[in-house]
Amino acid sequence: MTAVLEMARTLRRRVRELTGEARWDDYLAECAELGEQPMSRREFERLRDDEREHLPGEGRCC
Repeated sequence: MTAVLEMARTLRRRVRELTGEARWDDYLAECAELGEQPMSRREFERLRDDEREHLPGEGRCC
């Protein structure tokens, strides 16, 4: 049973990494480590979208 739960957790983490959802968790962990106040989820997503739009090449063909 423990192996099944571990596989499920690993699969969930991988799916979250593929969709970009894990970046929010990574950001929160980094802020906690540095003792900084994190921005809101909305601000975080807006910044990510702006970076994706203005820095082509990563995940885009054109």
